Amino acid sequence: MELLHSKILGQGKPLLILHGFLGMSDNWKTLGNLYADNGYQVHLVDQRNHGKSFHSIHFDYELMSADVAHYMNHYQIPKTSLMGHSMGGKTAMQLATSHPELVSKLIVADISPKYYPPHHQPIIDALQKLDFNIISSRKEADKVLSSHIHDFGTRQFLLKNLFWVESKKLGLRFNLKVLKDKMDEIGENINSNATYDGPTLFLRGDRSEYITANDSSEIKKHFPNALIETVENAGHWLHAENPKQFFEKSFKFLNS
Repeated sequence: MELLHSKILGQGKPLLILHGFLGMSDNWKTLGNLYADNGYQVHLVDQRNHGKSFHSIHFDYELMSADVAHYMNHYQIPKTSLMGHSMGGKTAMQLATSHPELVSKLIVADISPKYYPPHHQPIIDALQKLDFNIISSRKEADKVLSSHIHDFGTRQFLLKNLFWVESKKLGLRFNLKVLKDKMDEIGENINSNATYDGPTLFLRGDRSEYITANDSSEIKKHFPNALIETVENAGHWLHAENPKQFFEKSFKFLNS
């Protein structure tokens, strides 16, 4: 079984952080350093088909949670606090409900256990317009994306995945073909009978529609000891849009 790539920061109690769809461990570097400075050994993990981790045609939450369990076994981590954003939150929920003995505390950032219809197609379509036989700089890639994705922040998030495959040849770190083909898997709900009784914190952005008031009963069904709190002045990328409040709320929960 292949091992996920990660960056490990600091010393202390283990904290694993899982990024969202089309993201990577680097998205969490600033917050990761904050947790590391405050007594945690932080593992910023690239999930399969993302970042520097392995590519595979197989892609679903059972496999991704098994990847994390294998990672923990490799690094001899018997139990960890686990944090995941969006897709990473679904992976974290899957691991906590299938292997509760591995998870001491769970933090889920702006995603609910429910099913989400596929909604990333415009972004996938835009990314497919990137022809790296022609594009030779970040600026040129941004120009192509800007015709289809008008939000500057979203483009910058996506362009963090650019890297030099070889001299004068750019590419994207995530496995676009597989992620395009597995779009239905991204929105999958967790199993209807899955539960995790451990301490759990759901953080939602006040400008995000990913967790609504109607989701509370579904969250409590699967995570009976869950707290649901709101990060102000933030959308779906709440950890990037209001990192100060995200850190304060998550750190308080981790140390409670």
